[in-house]
Amino acid sequence: MTVVADAPIHDLRELVVGDLVLRVAPPGKRTTIQITVERDASLGLKAPPDTTIERATQFVVAKRQWVYRKLAEKDAIGGPPVTKQFVEGEGFTYLGRSYRLAISEQTTEVRLERGRFHINPAQTAQGTAAMRRWYIATGTRWLQKRIRPWATRMGNDTVSVTVRDLGYRWGSARPTEGPQRINVHWAAFQLPPSLIDYICVHELAHLHEANHTPDFWAKVARTMPTYETQKTKLAAYGKTTWLGAVTERQTK
Repeated sequence: MTVVADAPIHDLRELVVGDLVLRVAPPGKRTTIQITVERDASLGLKAPPDTTIERATQFVVAKRQWVYRKLAEKDAIGGPPVTKQFVEGEGFTYLGRSYRLAISEQTTEVRLERGRFHINPAQTAQGTAAMRRWYIATGTRWLQKRIRPWATRMGNDTVSVTVRDLGYRWGSARPTEGPQRINVHWAAFQLPPSLIDYICVHELAHLHEANHTPDFWAKVARTMPTYETQKTKLAAYGKTTWLGAVTERQTK
């Protein structure tokens, strides 16, 4: 369906802005636009009757960081920022295991070898970007294989995966009639594999149901009966996961 920017927002059931999916509430007598974040982390949009799709989209874009903060409170990916220093011996985690950082002239890009992360001294000033590239490239290769059994069980054989920065969200996905895709945060590859599995199952379920309805959770439960345990563990890990922050002295 082609969306016309100046069409009324209430012509849509849902407004999609990037990786955010907001259910549009029926028009009322309100005079301002409001975003709601429900207890199950689903998003709603309330707007005056004359609000256009373009105006609503602009509002959501302007409030994106606020939405991410609220989602972080729901999904527990965040808490006090975890910081790192790109110095010899700093610890970085991959698939639930911690590895020390080695500063080495012998490498041009970040690599994990012989039980240590290696980074060139010239990269340490932009260490976050270098590590993010490594997590994205390595995580993508790992996930493309890991997700297949789950995707097959959930009827999503042709799904593709993209690893990128998702702010304060572990993953994102939405139902679509075209090619199916889920997004996973690069930071997720610091987690144990069982928790990445839960993120995958969660997002694969979103390819069938955009919001956290009882049907959504029933589909997750059929695929992963222990999902509640994994969800609880993920909340704990989310408070100690590095999202790219570095110590203040390194940002000067």
